[in-house]
Amino acid sequence: MSANQQGCLKVDQYPVIREDKEKRLQQRSKVIWLTGLSAAGKTSIAQNLEIELFSKGYLTQILDGDVIRSGISSNLTYTCEDRFENIRRIAEVSKLFINSGIISINSFISPTDEIRTMARQIIGEDNFLEVYVNAPLEICEKRDPKGLYAKARRGELKDFTGIDSVFEPPQYAQIEVHTDQQTVEESVRQILDYLLPMIEYKINKN
Repeated sequence: MSANQQGCLKVDQYPVIREDKEKRLQQRSKVIWLTGLSAAGKTSIAQNLEIELFSKGYLTQILDGDVIRSGISSNLTYTCEDRFENIRRIAEVSKLFINSGIISINSFISPTDEIRTMARQIIGEDNFLEVYVNAPLEICEKRDPKGLYAKARRGELKDFTGIDSVFEPPQYAQIEVHTDQQTVEESVRQILDYLLPMIEYKINKN
């Protein structure tokens, strides 16, 4: 059986566009952008959200700060300029996932409105779901699983968000989860309730 007989696109139908890929994957691609202080719970929520989505048949990709910093942004520091460049790179990668029909779950402090607005503009307003993972600084410091807050307090880490670098709470996040009051499971359920209707594949009859 030839490729065309199998239902593949013909050469003269190139390029394969986002809608073709979404149809193949039976999902609508989206970027879920988790923002919040270090130790607020972003990574745990991202991992559990991916498990839930995968169990429902969705194809996802997590982009996490530690992984990005050890790879495509390994040459960047934590100055304001380098933070901006880090998020710009992440947003451009996210845009590639969007155009591939994949749901991207992004876990980044992304501390300022300016940085988050830049990411939203690159990715596209309709593609961008901002989630504020809200936990008070004192709670994050108590958790401190990597000991980063302790190092920042001792002056061993410079430009650490929440200590000597600003974090601006999002003004326009579509979802806000309070991880000092909610479990990871409750936070994930809140996100899923909002997200699932957006990524469910439906044929556009217009």
